[in-house]
Amino acid sequence: MRTVEVKRGAVVEYRGTIYQVRDIERSTPTARGGNVTFRFTLYSVPGGHKFNLSLRADDELKEINLTRRQAGFSYKEGETFVFMDAENYSQYLLAPEIVGDNAKYISAGLEDCFIQLIDDQPVALQVPTTVKLGVIDTAPALKGGSATHRSKPARLETGIEVQVPDYIGIGDKILVNTLNGEYAGRT
Repeated sequence: MRTVEVKRGAVVEYRGTIYQVRDIERSTPTARGGNVTFRFTLYSVPGGHKFNLSLRADDELKEINLTRRQAGFSYKEGETFVFMDAENYSQYLLAPEIVGDNAKYISAGLEDCFIQLIDDQPVALQVPTTVKLGVIDTAPALKGGSATHRSKPARLETGIEVQVPDYIGIGDKILVNTLNGEYAGRT
C-alpha cells in the first residue's frame, strides 16, 4: 500500500520488522516541486520498541493482517505461559519473549488479555490496564494510616514490588496500573 493510504493503528512491515502505526504527521513543503512526506511513529510487534520513519507519499509499505483475540491466563508450564481464547477455548502457548515485561502482572485468573496474532501465530500479548494482585509481604498496617499520605514497599504475589499506602496489609488485594507499574487502588 502507498504511504498516503496508511491509517493510524495499521500494522505494516518495514525492512523485515513488523510495526503498528501509532501516529502519522503529514508535511507539505511550500516550495514548488516539493514532495509530501509522512512521518510515522511506529512501535514494533512484538516488543513495543519505538521507531520513527519518514517516507514520501508514493513510497510503499506492506500491510500485515494482525488479529486480536481475547483470552484469559490458564497456567504456566515451565517457562511457557498458556492462555485460553475467550470464544473458542483454543489455547495459545506464549514464550517468555512474547510475554516480555507483562509477566510481572500475570496471576491466576487474569482475564481480558488480548493475544495478537499474525498468520495464526501469537506475536504479542496485551494485558489489561489495571490488574488485581495480592500483597504477600509488607510492613504491618498502621492505625490511622489512611489519614496520612505516606507509602511503604509491598511485594506482590507475582514477585514485583510497588509502593502502597500505609494502611495496606498482607493479604490485601490491590490494583496495579500495568502502564506505569504503580499502585492504583484497593479492591
